[in-house]
Amino acid sequence: MTHSTSLTHPGDATADARQARSLGIAALLVLVLLASMGLSLSLGSFPTPFGKVWHTLVTPQDSDIAFIVWELRLPRIVLAVLVGAALAVAGAILQGIVRNPLASPDVIGITSGAAMAAVIFLALLGTGLSIHWLPAAALLGALLSAILVFFLAWKHGITPSRMVLVGIGLSAAMGAVTTLLIVVSDDAAAMYAYVWLTGSLYAAQWQDVFGMLPWLLATVPLCLVYARHMDAMALGDSVAQGLGVNLLRSRLVLMACSVALAGAAVAFAGGLSFVGLIAPHIAARLVGRGFARLVPAAALIGALIVLYADLLGRVAFQPKDLPAGIFVSGVGAPFFVYLLHRTRDRHY
Repeated sequence: MTHSTSLTHPGDATADARQARSLGIAALLVLVLLASMGLSLSLGSFPTPFGKVWHTLVTPQDSDIAFIVWELRLPRIVLAVLVGAALAVAGAILQGIVRNPLASPDVIGITSGAAMAAVIFLALLGTGLSIHWLPAAALLGALLSAILVFFLAWKHGITPSRMVLVGIGLSAAMGAVTTLLIVVSDDAAAMYAYVWLTGSLYAAQWQDVFGMLPWLLATVPLCLVYARHMDAMALGDSVAQGLGVNLLRSRLVLMACSVALAGAAVAFAGGLSFVGLIAPHIAARLVGRGFARLVPAAALIGALIVLYADLLGRVAFQPKDLPAGIFVSGVGAPFFVYLLHRTRDRHY
């Protein structure tokens, strides 16, 4: 008589438990995000009971409430979710590439490049350019900034530490140029640029949503395809190469995704700092550092951060509508100091 025994490796059980926990946390974050979107739809300068909001959503009608919900609040809320998700994923990619918990689109110089290009564009509005070309200018600035970082950081290949140092230097230089441009611009352009640089979703429209969405749809799946490569690179360059990872190609592809996401976010919402820094750290605490689990969790957390920052900007100081970036920076700056303190004895 032959007895067959089914043996389960302890590592498999641990991986299954981790996967189940990650799925549960992701589902919970989705529910929290949907509830938060409903809350944001109800609150504002004209508070609306959620029952009326829901009725307006499921049965569109021609009324003041329908206009407020469909044309004023919903595009702004959806754009906040998309922008927050994009910045969070961009930050997660950069932290993985450079293996530094302080890395984010702000540190590498991507955000500064997009901001400088946008301010240059605003300064040239007097020449007859349409404001609708502003997102294209910001995206071009982000791309050129990333190319410059790679070019200056290249020396027989690219090392994470060199990339960070070059990015910090370029970010400072472009920030100085941006400030100079604002100072010499006319009052109207300077005021618009200042609000935009702070990070604002004011007057968001559906065309902004449809302009932002394709960038997420094109890049996030590609990031997940390269998840195993990112996990291998986290073990070190030599280990990743031993596992068959093409380091240069993987970094270029993932960096391109990060640039596209950060550039698009800055293009449609301005300079929202620290989202790409905060969200990946919170997500890592919840689901671990596995990149395939980290990306969805970071995207959901980033969406929540920007959504609530924008909600506070709309309702906390009525009738004034404050930029969401003020509240994100208010949380992000202390968090950055905390990370500096926690990692002060580490070397990258």
